[in-house]
Amino acid sequence: MASNWRLFAAVVSVSSLLVGGAACGSDSGGDTVTITANAINSAGGKNAAEAKWIEDWVIPKFVAQQQAKGVTVQVKFQATGVPDEDYKSRIAKDLKTGTGADVVSLDGIWVGEFAEGEQIKPLDELVGADRVKAWDGWQHIPETVQRLTSYNGTQYGIPQETDGRVLFFNRKLFQQAGMPADWQPTSWDQVLEAGRKLKAVPGITPVQLNAGTSFGEATTTQGVLPLLAGTGSNLFENGKWVGNTAKLRKVLDFYRALYGEQLGDAELQQDAKGREKSFEKFAKGQVGILLESDYFWRGVLNPRGGSFPMADRDTQVGWAKIPAATPGTGLNNQDFVSVSGGGGRVINPKSKHVEMAWELLQFMNSPEAFSALIAGGGPRITARQDVNADALGEDPMLTFVSEQILPITSLRPALPEYTKVSKALAQATLDVVTGKSTADAAAAYGKAAEEAVGKDKVAGD
Repeated sequence: MASNWRLFAAVVSVSSLLVGGAACGSDSGGDTVTITANAINSAGGKNAAEAKWIEDWVIPKFVAQQQAKGVTVQVKFQATGVPDEDYKSRIAKDLKTGTGADVVSLDGIWVGEFAEGEQIKPLDELVGADRVKAWDGWQHIPETVQRLTSYNGTQYGIPQETDGRVLFFNRKLFQQAGMPADWQPTSWDQVLEAGRKLKAVPGITPVQLNAGTSFGEATTTQGVLPLLAGTGSNLFENGKWVGNTAKLRKVLDFYRALYGEQLGDAELQQDAKGREKSFEKFAKGQVGILLESDYFWRGVLNPRGGSFPMADRDTQVGWAKIPAATPGTGLNNQDFVSVSGGGGRVINPKSKHVEMAWELLQFMNSPEAFSALIAGGGPRITARQDVNADALGEDPMLTFVSEQILPITSLRPALPEYTKVSKALAQATLDVVTGKSTADAAAAYGKAAEEAVGKDKVAGD
């Protein structure tokens, strides 16, 4: 899941917390309230650090906090360890039938779908607008990040984590190609020019820009969407999906130029394990530029436990903001753009303990809670800038994302049709990478989008 969510790694794969289950008593006074914590993570398994945080820190600290208020709370933890889609199906069934958790973790990309299905309700409606507004955490969460758990301008939960996409580059290869260690392109043409210079370095792939269907969601989030944002367009705007438009064709033109000049490896984009291989090649110094999220830095190249550890990461890996097509032509007339994933937690609208759920939701998104999570699991970008300022101070890359990328980022459409549109976009990139003309690839995409969501919901020009 976005999230990150490590979807955020594609796809965002989120560590999903639930709080719910059998309960008795009331949410006040001296009665006992019992809630059950159930997570998609497990100690020693998937997202083990977060599972440990829930069990060893969240539960005892929350119980103590409530005890100090005169409320006895019993919290039980049950790890599940199911795949993301199985988790999604499970909570969808629970919410429809009025069972399951009191507090539910959702990938940001699912919020719109669950909201449209009336499986979740706005926080204002559940808790009260004044109480929601009074939470002091909002002032520390950028508006762009708050949208992870909102839909149509309405807030359904509190975001937990996010990420940001940048251009990573190998400083050693840049030096061999005669380029600066502090490279920051200001247009797509400058990215292509850097690729042309890197092409002179033997045995490397100058630029890795995800393309094709084998890369799945990574093609959309680490390729098409950042480029589309660089043209000044969202994938979904004014009530319609982007179809065969001039801006979409501009994106495909860039793909065609990059792979047509053999600045990228077209065969790698068709490999079933292409994304993993691109990571490995970068770690070995065989890729010059790669567009990815901060997960690439902390989860892939990390010398201490990364999937493809790079011993000299801290000195040899640089990062730069993704430029708009030309200065000032990005979303909101920005010079630079990005895309973020992530997710957060919502309250089950049929919970018998909404008051306690709101207490827990606030607690789990407090500075103390996030700091404890980071201390146990390593640096990560939380939704809170005050936490990030303290926790990420020693990591220049994550600090860069927190301070410079999150304020300019954009999100994927939180709509149920997104998955089908995303697959059509991936096919369009595959088409141009394998030789089809931009016009033909864009036309095929436009038709596929119309079939997926309805002709009246697709914009073209």
